[in-house]
Amino acid sequence: MIIYKSPAEIDLMREAGAILGEALAHLQSMARPGVTLLDLDREADRFIRARDCIPGFVGYQGYQNAICTSVNDQVVHGIPTNRKLREGDLLSLDAGLIHRGFWADAGLTVGVGKISPQAQRLMDVTRESLSIGIEQAHVGNRIGDISAAVQQHVERDGFSVVRSFVGHGIGRDMHEDPQVPNFGIAGTGPLLKPGMVLAIEPMVNAGGPDVALLGDGWTVVTVDHSLSAYFEHSVAITLDGPEILTVSKKALPVRP
Repeated sequence: MIIYKSPAEIDLMREAGAILGEALAHLQSMARPGVTLLDLDREADRFIRARDCIPGFVGYQGYQNAICTSVNDQVVHGIPTNRKLREGDLLSLDAGLIHRGFWADAGLTVGVGKISPQAQRLMDVTRESLSIGIEQAHVGNRIGDISAAVQQHVERDGFSVVRSFVGHGIGRDMHEDPQVPNFGIAGTGPLLKPGMVLAIEPMVNAGGPDVALLGDGWTVVTVDHSLSAYFEHSVAITLDGPEILTVSKKALPVRP
């Protein structure tokens, strides 16, 4: 069942998204050679709590960290460890928080130091595919319009979209209806209406689309060990067009 949000609820989600956008921008600036994944996780936890929010990932279905950190051939849900970032790594950061009862969920991929041309192109195409998908998130369109736009852009450049994991609705719960695949047929799926909020999240592989789950029960990797990239925003469907909620506005106070 799709849960439609009132304007007041979207206001709260906008506040949540601004904090999360600021957090991700801060973490992105920290992603340098020698920094450990746990360094980033601890800073994310501190940053979110200092703004009177809850790091939503902590305890979610048994997960123990504030963020997911996926490196190179890791697609999503990588667990932060003492692994140090190296020059040329691709790091995907996925974060979520709860603000006054509402979730924000977003993520991005960042190149650590100087990266290869292929890694840069993969990252650029994935970011572009998210923007192109969001452009389709208009009242009167359907979920399939978002999905098809993402898939077509990714495959036009010779990359693959992951099919085993998809975007989703978001609100008082992190995962709500409807699902938002990164592949599909335009004109199909649920109708987009005002009050829907979607987490749109292209996951793109340089090689094939197949993925596997590691023994830790969380980390998803490419089967062919090719590089992977990921970008995500929480987006409100409004009569004025799609509104990206998870962008930094630096407007809310920080607790000492």
